[in-house]
Amino acid sequence: MTNRRQYYITALALILIGLFVIQEFRNRDTKTLRIAVASFLHETCTFCPNETGIEEWEFYGPPRIGDDALNSGSYVRGFVDRCKELGGVELVGIYSPRGAKGGSSGSWITAEAFDKYSVAMADDLKNVGKLDGLYLSLHGAMAVTGVPKPEAELVKRLREAVGDIPIFITLDLHANEDHELSDVADAVFIVKRYPHYDSRWQGERAARILVRTIRGTYRPVMATRKPGVITPSVFQWTGESPAMEIMERARRWESRQKDVFVSVAFGFAYADVPDVGATVMVVTNNDQELADRIADDMKEYIWRVRENFAGKLLPKTKEGVKIALEAARLGNTPVVIADHSDRSGNSSQILEELINQEAENFCITTISDSIAIEKLAKEAKAGDRVMVTVGGYGDEFAGSPVSIEGKLSYFDEYKHFDHVAVVQFGQNNWLIITPLLHQVTNTDIFEPLGIPLDKLDIIVLKSRVHFRRGYFENGFASSIVLVDAPGIGPADLSTLDYKNIPKNIYPLSEK
Repeated sequence: MTNRRQYYITALALILIGLFVIQEFRNRDTKTLRIAVASFLHETCTFCPNETGIEEWEFYGPPRIGDDALNSGSYVRGFVDRCKELGGVELVGIYSPRGAKGGSSGSWITAEAFDKYSVAMADDLKNVGKLDGLYLSLHGAMAVTGVPKPEAELVKRLREAVGDIPIFITLDLHANEDHELSDVADAVFIVKRYPHYDSRWQGERAARILVRTIRGTYRPVMATRKPGVITPSVFQWTGESPAMEIMERARRWESRQKDVFVSVAFGFAYADVPDVGATVMVVTNNDQELADRIADDMKEYIWRVRENFAGKLLPKTKEGVKIALEAARLGNTPVVIADHSDRSGNSSQILEELINQEAENFCITTISDSIAIEKLAKEAKAGDRVMVTVGGYGDEFAGSPVSIEGKLSYFDEYKHFDHVAVVQFGQNNWLIITPLLHQVTNTDIFEPLGIPLDKLDIIVLKSRVHFRRGYFENGFASSIVLVDAPGIGPADLSTLDYKNIPKNIYPLSEK
């Protein structure tokens, strides 16, 4: 009888324990999760002349707070949308700086600005109550005076504020990172396309896996590798190999292995920082051996294709313009000239060369020149004949100022600019002047400014790769000429005076 009683007591205890475990799993799956969301993004061109301080960071307004921080870019919007779809998630918007004035034409971020925003983000996290997770939308190519690896330092500071909860991060394809970031974060996801069509998707991916991590069905482990390759942005277009094949290789790993996420950042070559260059980051579900194996494979492949990826040269200004004019003469129009190396937008060198080679039917979109805009505002109005001098001072590579005489066909607001000028001159030639750098990625600019797009043979763009979405991938341009004009963003990286990058990075190690 005693044994039987003992048996029943043991069986009852096991049943009660089982019911308790089941209830715990039900509670875990049904309780509302509190996830904080914040962003702090900058692609810092350390070779540009103007530092990025608090004034530049708040040029477009004070940092976002609360619900406003939940609408601070496509990565964040993707994260928010997926959390709403999954349900059972309360999102808490955290203090998030807006984009800085000048974007990636801004140089070193001041320590004062970095400290102000990182401390404010940490303080906000401390004040919002208990959290189950934190999502950060970062760029990855931030450069701060006196802080060698800013994103890793930021995450360390925020980790101190939130404690031992999962921190998930999304990065731009141009991120310069290494193991120090993955050491302090739980998972990192990076866009695979340039132009970055999949930024929203990476935010969604981060949301899905973060929720699984909090609920216990995913345990992220990471492997990080540096292939030792640095590439200019203009070679990173994922519409052609080897950039395309590198990303396709990452996708093949993801397709063949369950719960595997393979990210590659090509890096941002115009930041003179110690972790510059390509980075591989692999996330698996509690399988470190698999993460290491995939990361090693991706690293070895990138090194294997390094010559095709990073060792190419492009035509200089005179030769590039000559190639474009020949394409136009043969009727392969419109021809797009990509002035990819001009980070300030103020370079006049391609404009000057087009004039020297007596080009017709071309448009420069755009030259950044606040001085010219201010002068026109004082002295002219739309419809006037004007003599305007543009460009040639934005940085040491900007060339010489070029004087244009023609008709001021447009002088009014455009998008977020109070004044944009259009000067028509020569044989159907057009010059668009903006007060700040304005990267034109599609053809929407021409009609509002009164420029007859169908009459143009040559269009000059201050863009590296993003222009391809609106000029190549839709079949608009018949010819594209990449011109390595003098600039802070050259294809030939040996022209830059690096001081902080690794000594053995390809192709500079062979120069």
